[in-house]
Amino acid sequence: MNMLTIGAFARACRLSPKALRLYDELELLRPARVDPDSGYRYYAVEQLEMARLVAWLRRLGMPLAGIREVCALEPAAAAREIRAFWARVEAETAERRDLAGFLVDHLTAVAAVPGKDTTMLELRYSAHSDRGLVRPSNQDSAYAGARLLAVADGFGPAGAPASSAAVEALRFLDTEEVPAGNVLNLLEEAVRGATEAVRDVADPLENGTTLTALLWTGSKLALVHIGDSRAYLLRGGGLFRITHDHSVVQSLIDEGRLTPEEAGSHPQRTLLLKALTTGAPDLKLHDARRGDRYLLCSDGLTGVVPEHRIRELLTANPDPDEAVRALIDAANGAGGPDNVSCVVADVV
Repeated sequence: MNMLTIGAFARACRLSPKALRLYDELELLRPARVDPDSGYRYYAVEQLEMARLVAWLRRLGMPLAGIREVCALEPAAAAREIRAFWARVEAETAERRDLAGFLVDHLTAVAAVPGKDTTMLELRYSAHSDRGLVRPSNQDSAYAGARLLAVADGFGPAGAPASSAAVEALRFLDTEEVPAGNVLNLLEEAVRGATEAVRDVADPLENGTTLTALLWTGSKLALVHIGDSRAYLLRGGGLFRITHDHSVVQSLIDEGRLTPEEAGSHPQRTLLLKALTTGAPDLKLHDARRGDRYLLCSDGLTGVVPEHRIRELLTANPDPDEAVRALIDAANGAGGPDNVSCVVADVV
């Protein structure tokens, strides 16, 4: 067996001798031979590929426990695990970026005018919910007001009362002055009330609802989201999804086991991983700019109208009410297989 000293092996795989000794102690990368008298470590040339994989995974920031799992897998399974790890990193980074942006803007505003936001804007909005062309009833609920925008998509025998209860439980926020500094705490507490309201009107074992809502402070929008309803931002001509579906097919996409194109026809595309009464929602804060347009919608729109067409319709219809009607018409024009709800709001 062709052997390398620990120093030569370290230079070849770009791991320091100190790191190699640590990985030996952790039984992650054991030397091929240890001199019984001097304790000096020797490594086989065949171990270089594994050592380089460990080095690359460390550069990705993967914890040692995760590296141990990846190194024990076959290449295809290891690739899936790395892809899933990186998807989690990107999601966590996006959340930290949102929080950092909020803190910078909030502290800048406090320094300029204590207790006040530096830029006060308003929303121009419209909301509409439609039964569609196939379903016998409408289980969606949609609401738009000066401070609150919300869409909920109920499911189960009592799906309609569930979605309605969720939205109604948040409506008090539309009449209260909302300070930017604690808006996420306020929204989180309100969502707990909405969860209890849904449980009061519908058996959570058979029924539930998604919820996607935005709460306006005058310069920022606090987002709460759970399920597969969505929120989009149209800014500078580009359409950006600002929510992440809590669904089976989205988890398969995140793990690299399914493409977005395949998801549309997947037999489990309607199955949720979380709903309002069965999991914790996502909470984020977004800075608003004059000219921004926000869309909240149920999957009755996104399930049949592709995102490039949604962007075209949002861009071509400057009035929020016209945009809402155009989106719902597009969903029904594609067969209208589901209830469809849309809220469009412009920052002006």
